[in-house]
Amino acid sequence: MEIAIIILGIVIDRITKLWAVKNLSSGTDIVIIKDFFQFSYLENTGAAFGIFRDKLFFLTGITSIITICLIIFLFKYKPASILFRISLSLVISGAIGNLIDRIQYKYVVDFILVHYKDKYYFPTFNVADILVTCGAILLIFFILKEENYGDTGIFGK
Repeated sequence: MEIAIIILGIVIDRITKLWAVKNLSSGTDIVIIKDFFQFSYLENTGAAFGIFRDKLFFLTGITSIITICLIIFLFKYKPASILFRISLSLVISGAIGNLIDRIQYKYVVDFILVHYKDKYYFPTFNVADILVTCGAILLIFFILKEENYGDTGIFGK
């Protein structure tokens, strides 16, 4: 199951980014919901919210190390909790998706833009970012569940 989630996440991320490069990189935006949601091409040389801008070597290195550690943990220890395994698989697939961009382009392709008119703009993001965020949210749910019910779920009882 974990391998399928990781591969599917990477494939969906790659397909959507290739679509964005082909259809949006010329500067053409696609408005989905006026004043709220659109596809708009952005080359992000940083991490989330643009932090560590132009630190390619650092971001590539740290992402690689963390991703390798998560993969080793996931497949060596085979956590008992399905929720925990799914959350790690989502984080891994998103991390690999953005890592591929950093290696291939020297930046990450972002293209999903949510905003409120011209007053508020959430940072532009991509499918890999969604995968990492959903994985992190599931991980928080897992931790809260473990804390509330005393079920370790990581290695079983």
